[in-house]
Amino acid sequence: MKRLISLACLAIAATAVSADWPQWRGPHGDGISTAKNLPIDWNADKNIAWKTALPSWSGSTPIIVGDRVFVTSPSAQPKVEEPEVAPAEPPPGRRPRGPRGAGGGAPQRRGPPQAGVDGPGGQELLLICLSRADGSLLWQTQLDTGNELKRKQNNSSPSPVSDGKHVWAATGNGIVRAYTIDGKALWQVDLQKEYGDFGLNWGYASSPLLYQGKLIIEAVRGQNTDAPGYVVALDGKTGNEVWQVDRPSDAPWESKDAYTTPIPVIVGGKTQIVVSGGAYVTSHDPKTGKEIWRSGGLNPENSRNYRIIASPVAANGIVYAPSRKTPLLAIRADGKGDVTESHLAWKMEDRAGPDVPTPISDGTYFYVLNDFGQISCFNAQTGATIWGPEETGIGRVSSSPILADGKLYLVSETADVAVVQAGPEFKLLGTNNLEGGYTLSSPAAAGDQLFIRTAEFLYCISKG
Repeated sequence: MKRLISLACLAIAATAVSADWPQWRGPHGDGISTAKNLPIDWNADKNIAWKTALPSWSGSTPIIVGDRVFVTSPSAQPKVEEPEVAPAEPPPGRRPRGPRGAGGGAPQRRGPPQAGVDGPGGQELLLICLSRADGSLLWQTQLDTGNELKRKQNNSSPSPVSDGKHVWAATGNGIVRAYTIDGKALWQVDLQKEYGDFGLNWGYASSPLLYQGKLIIEAVRGQNTDAPGYVVALDGKTGNEVWQVDRPSDAPWESKDAYTTPIPVIVGGKTQIVVSGGAYVTSHDPKTGKEIWRSGGLNPENSRNYRIIASPVAANGIVYAPSRKTPLLAIRADGKGDVTESHLAWKMEDRAGPDVPTPISDGTYFYVLNDFGQISCFNAQTGATIWGPEETGIGRVSSSPILADGKLYLVSETADVAVVQAGPEFKLLGTNNLEGGYTLSSPAAAGDQLFIRTAEFLYCISKG
């Protein structure tokens, strides 16, 4: 009887975990959710359960655990009062010049044009816990200080992770902190102090992976440091190092850098940890960190600027590794040593893949969303095109798609959301828009709720 009860408890626990979204890319690190009955359309008066204002913008993804939602964010950016300046009198005999379009010069644009924001946000880096029921604030704590704008990110980019009893969060400065689910601080580790400067050209953005009580963290780096990249596992309870391994790369210049997140891959009943970037895909033993296999081919021209942003994904024993649009490699994960040629299942090199959005696969279909809002579907085993590229009309995309309830949810930088039917035929089910401006965060889904973070708000979307 005790054994039956234990098995039943394990089954309930597994169901609860799979119904949550406890880390970036969801419960299995593949962007797939068991959520059901999700809406395909919404507006201010329909299917929005709640929205909560956030202090600032961030590329980090919300995570959902039990009755709580966690997000990282900078504090609010201080408002700068611009001094009033009286217009200068034009020289005698010269007409004043108006704005562009009226015969005048181009107007001044505040803030960095490549980011679409006026600045990085405030200097405090926060971990925020909200009620899943209504979006109200349960608690908030300061993770770190020091924030700066790095192209399309700031120092709050890494997403938090939780096991339902604890929550862990990292910052772009390399501070990793652990808390109880109720916000009690447990420990702190400074990655740069312990393992050297990140040296990444555009800041640190990788999220921690939680595996069997260990936080597995990558730092694929090299543009501004001679130190090799590394992968480290920290004990989730204490923060102590379990193992750390160097991850060398012979890639040139910025091609040593990556902004990816490690993923778990199950092969023959055993789990590997796969890391992509620095011109290579590597697989590691989760107990020791020892490298199991390595594949080159992500930077075939040995270019200087082939940094990688999109993370690897895996399904049915195949690891799919994007690069900087091309090539995209499909690698069988059952090899050892150098598998560059021996375990290449297929590769995409005759058409552009993604640069920023991470692809997604259910093992049958492999979906690629590119940076311009076009989506394609391929045979996951062979790479043969099934459909696409198809236009969604949502414009430029930096967030990664998710697959839930038989639908793909795609979010653009302008908070336009396309809902696409998953499967062998392309069908655009609907498009929707949310308030909140510049949007980089990937969506999350759990239960019967969809969570989307814009620059200003976190939305919970549900039929209720």
